[in-house]
Amino acid sequence: MFKTALFTGLRQGELLGLQWDAIDFDKGTITVKRQLRREQQKGGQYYLSTPKNGKPRTVTPAPYVMQILREQWTRQTLQRFKLAGDWENTGMAFTNDTGGYLSYRTVYDCFKRIAAKIGAPGLRFHDLRHTYAVVSLQAGDDIKTVQHNLGHHTAAFTLDVYGHVTEQMQTASAERMQRFIEAVS
Repeated sequence: MFKTALFTGLRQGELLGLQWDAIDFDKGTITVKRQLRREQQKGGQYYLSTPKNGKPRTVTPAPYVMQILREQWTRQTLQRFKLAGDWENTGMAFTNDTGGYLSYRTVYDCFKRIAAKIGAPGLRFHDLRHTYAVVSLQAGDDIKTVQHNLGHHTAAFTLDVYGHVTEQMQTASAERMQRFIEAVS
């Protein structure tokens, strides 16, 4: 799940609410149409709702991400056969060991263990989304594509939150301008 988050920029709730019927392996797309939420009161039930911005979106991740999801489907299918009648068929891509909803707490605990192990104990799940956005912009993805993939209403919001100008971006800009100058001179 963490690699999928890092390489798609999907929100945690969107990943936890991702069902297999929203993944098109033939087209290589993911339709983000649900998020997993939990009722506010203590012991509240989990439920599926529309994404944060209220409307579905279809994203085309890198083939590597689709391979990760294929491998997840295979692992889950083997677990489903192993448990047979004890499998809870929620249709979710990321589940607990019995097919039920994967809790936010379980994800948090696992993520914190991994973050501590790699020497980054302050890392948050949302930092995966942030990294995706910044790296996409650094790689030259246009702002409208990044906005769409992140599910933001406006490109201005995406730029305000994730559009820091790095030294690498400034150098690349200068190099592009130099090539342009040489081409027209």
